[in-house]
Amino acid sequence: MTVINLLLEELIVKTQKFFALISVLAFSLTVSSVFAVEGIDDNDHAALAQYYETVAKETEAKLQKNKAALEEYEAHSYYYGRRGQDFKSHTAANIREYEAVLAESLNNADLHKRIAMEQGSPAINKAQLNLNPNTSIIR
Repeated sequence: MTVINLLLEELIVKTQKFFALISVLAFSLTVSSVFAVEGIDDNDHAALAQYYETVAKETEAKLQKNKAALEEYEAHSYYYGRRGQDFKSHTAANIREYEAVLAESLNNADLHKRIAMEQGSPAINKAQLNLNPNTSIIR
């Protein structure tokens, strides 16, 4: 191979790496906005805790509704005919999903409650400065 071919291959590889890096960066920017709660400041942990508690309550209601529907199906499966198995598997999948969302929401609410409590305390810096102009000791 000639030197020109080697340089051309090296340029192609570097260009491919550059475009891969740019696409990963663009993807990460769009994904990071997905996880943000719209209308609530990221640093307002009390509001975020309240939001996640509300999500948990709504999810709990949906979960109970689906559990009741599954119990009804299991008690009277002969009412549902051929579509009964589809209904059962769909409802069971919904229950699993709602349980996962409920656990995640409760964990997020607990996390934001703890952060809000930590931010509420005035103990930002435990070191006390000696404001006496004659000394420069931090105690």
